[in-house]
Amino acid sequence: MKHLFKYNWVVRDEWMDLCKQVTHDELVREREGGVGSILKTLFHVIDVEYSWIRAIEGKQDLEPKYENYMSLELIQKLSNDYRSEIIIFLDDWSQDVDFKEIVVPWSDEVHYGGEIIRHVIAHEIHHMGQLSLWAKELGIKPPSANFIGRGLMKG
Repeated sequence: MKHLFKYNWVVRDEWMDLCKQVTHDELVREREGGVGSILKTLFHVIDVEYSWIRAIEGKQDLEPKYENYMSLELIQKLSNDYRSEIIIFLDDWSQDVDFKEIVVPWSDEVHYGGEIIRHVIAHEIHHMGQLSLWAKELGIKPPSANFIGRGLMKG
């Protein structure tokens, strides 16, 4: 599981680097599908990842506002800040959490820690696919979606 988080973070960082060549107007331009814009999508995946992880930990959702992170630099900083906490969480992960019942503030439904963590992984991969379509519309080659060849399983 840690390797899939690492994969998502490597790809996310590649997207952040790629977006440096895109104008701010293009990053915030509302687009068809997804959550609306490239920048908003990056913010969304970071926020969702952190919110669900905090829910598993029994911590309050911080609910950052997109309006406070409307630059690539601020989004990258948010990602890095949250990631350092998530790494600690993943290092302490045990299979006991897989079936720990979780109720989140935004739903009355009972979820299991394991399904949440897997949802978070799949959620980001889904949105990176959307970013790929938008990048192609802009004439930009998106980062590779391949897990293989990234060296993520090494030590």
